Amino acid sequence: MGGFQQDEMTPEQIEHEVGLYGPFTEVVRELVDATIRTEVDDDEIRAVQAELEDIVARLRRSQLDGPYGVRFNATGHGRPWGNSVVGLRNAIAPPLAIERESTGRVRCEFHLGAAYEGPPSLVHGGVSALILDQMLGEAAGAGGRPGMTATLTLHYRRATPLGDLRAEAWIERTEGIKTWAHGRIEDAEGVTVEAEGLFILPRWARELAFPTGDAAETPPSYAE
Repeated sequence: MGGFQQDEMTPEQIEHEVGLYGPFTEVVRELVDATIRTEVDDDEIRAVQAELEDIVARLRRSQLDGPYGVRFNATGHGRPWGNSVVGLRNAIAPPLAIERESTGRVRCEFHLGAAYEGPPSLVHGGVSALILDQMLGEAAGAGGRPGMTATLTLHYRRATPLGDLRAEAWIERTEGIKTWAHGRIEDAEGVTVEAEGLFILPRWARELAFPTGDAAETPPSYAE
């Protein structure tokens, strides 16, 4: 079952899995795009469906009992490979390849194709929220203030077109177990969506972050 799991994966083994599952997932991602855009005839659709049913059955022969979760080794190398935004093994993910600074600022460039459409030729607003939630959380973690999303507010400045985009996020301020972060998505014309969020250090992690119990206000009960 998915969760935070420590394993004994070596850097060499991790590199091997990246080389194996990265291209594999990218092919599945291409399949999703092709499924949306194909115009082949009915017989070809039925034939491909039969092939895919066989492929799914082959992959189901050995699988996890639940979601992937986050794996990490003794050096702390984290692998959130099932994540719906950055997951190496998740074909739903664009995925984002995020650059991080210890100051709590992160940025990335990415491409959103047909699978992320809301209004015609435009990115679904929920997809923008998904990406910015991840980006703000990544900023909090990069600055040493990891947390779970407590609130997320978005301001849609204008429609976000499908295609090449970039995103940026940064820590605005901190207070005990609370971190406020801001971020935005941009296209070639400028900002399309802005976001601000509050992130709360989970209760299970507070003893590590505040060994003397010096945390600020008590957070909402859902920050477990």
